Amino acid sequence: MASSSYSNPPCAACKCLRRKCMPDCIFAPYFPPDEPQKFINVHKIFGASNVSKLLNDVPPHQREDAVNSLAYEAEARMKDPVYGCVGAISVLQRQVMRLQKELDATNADIIRYAYNEIPPPQPKAASQYGRRPASGHGVSGGGSFNQNSEFYYPSQWNNNDPSGDDESGNM
Repeated sequence: MASSSYSNPPCAACKCLRRKCMPDCIFAPYFPPDEPQKFINVHKIFGASNVSKLLNDVPPHQREDAVNSLAYEAEARMKDPVYGCVGAISVLQRQVMRLQKELDATNADIIRYAYNEIPPPQPKAASQYGRRPASGHGVSGGGSFNQNSEFYYPSQWNNNDPSGDDESGNM
């Protein structure tokens, strides 16, 4: 029969370290028993002793944020040992830059449509991949490529060839 003095299960840290979880355990509030992987990752990357020292140095009202940051960085280091969360940040920054360029190109297209510089696309003229063919639109004025979107836009105001180059070599 179990002893009546046993009230709480050990925290994930004490369970992982195979030690008795004391009432004043520094890890218990931040590493609950139902989240063992959180402590395992932090322990593997930073070490239990270092985390304990860090938590003792941090004011109590900031400890939860510190543990969450350590857990995030530890998980990122497990996935990408070289760059950690910096690698994830770099990927997201590149994605933002790519999407900003795409947004700029789309806004430029909207402005051109608004000023009737480009006739609206005709659904039957679109190819299988969403690009308009380089010739055969029935527009005698030529056309041009948008450098950002690589779509062919027929235009009655220019005589550029489909590659976007005119006779003078300008784009």
